[in-house]
Amino acid sequence: MILAPPQWRAALEQHRRRLEPWAGRRRRRASRGLKHPVEDFLFTYYRLSPAKLLAWHPGAGVALEPAPDLPAHLARPPYQAGPAGWRLEAEWMPPPARRQLGFIDRLLAATAGRRPRFACHGLHEWAMVDGLDPADVRHQGVPLRLPPRQLSEFLRSQRVECTHYDAFRFFTPSARPLNRCQPCLETRLELEQPGCVHANMDLYKWCYKLSPWIGGELLADAFELAVAARDLDMRASPYDLRAHGIEPIPIETEAGRRQYADSQQQIANQAQPIRLRLLEQVRIIRSRLDGVAAA
Repeated sequence: MILAPPQWRAALEQHRRRLEPWAGRRRRRASRGLKHPVEDFLFTYYRLSPAKLLAWHPGAGVALEPAPDLPAHLARPPYQAGPAGWRLEAEWMPPPARRQLGFIDRLLAATAGRRPRFACHGLHEWAMVDGLDPADVRHQGVPLRLPPRQLSEFLRSQRVECTHYDAFRFFTPSARPLNRCQPCLETRLELEQPGCVHANMDLYKWCYKLSPWIGGELLADAFELAVAARDLDMRASPYDLRAHGIEPIPIETEAGRRQYADSQQQIANQAQPIRLRLLEQVRIIRSRLDGVAAA
């Protein structure tokens, strides 16, 4: 595929307009030394800078006809100049990214093939503060909605069913034994499931780890999904975020748990097409690499 200048200019502008609200707020906060307990997670835990988030890429197998205003990031390695313009091919993927392809393929396929579960009710965030002094919680300066004792009592009154390793590893020592399973790196392929808010948020991570070979539209779709998932995650948390304009989902009530499960299912429904598109792109890249290796 070859994109003429009007086509790639339109794609660049659409990508920038779509993602600038979050990237811009992050830059403005950073310049003033401010923090946001929800949005900053998308740039700290997920380590793609605002500038790189806004840098659109066409994806592997696409050439860009040259023009004086072609952005510098599209006219330097790993892109190469050819008869049709600047292009990016799967076989130019460096070894570190290639090594991730197999794991990402297996993880996406295993997750996509499982029945989603919606019984965790967002308790992972509660388990991350269980037994801690309020001064020691992760989001300093953000009050908790319940006193620590009530928080711990509620957590112990529920079934804690976190299946996601990267969430479980932040549980406090007192909360770890409460979980029905003990996720670890070795069991990730066995446990990850498509109802999990964190598994769906992580689609963004897999996209940017494979960028620029994964195109900007899929990256943006995954980022916007991660925004929605993070919002749900923190609304159900024990933190009181109303000062930031974020109303809580009170999972300490039956109505709140139903609300969380309904929202979790909506996120999962949005995530599955993105997961399958990403899996398709990963397999196209792997197929191309296999073909080159066999030639």
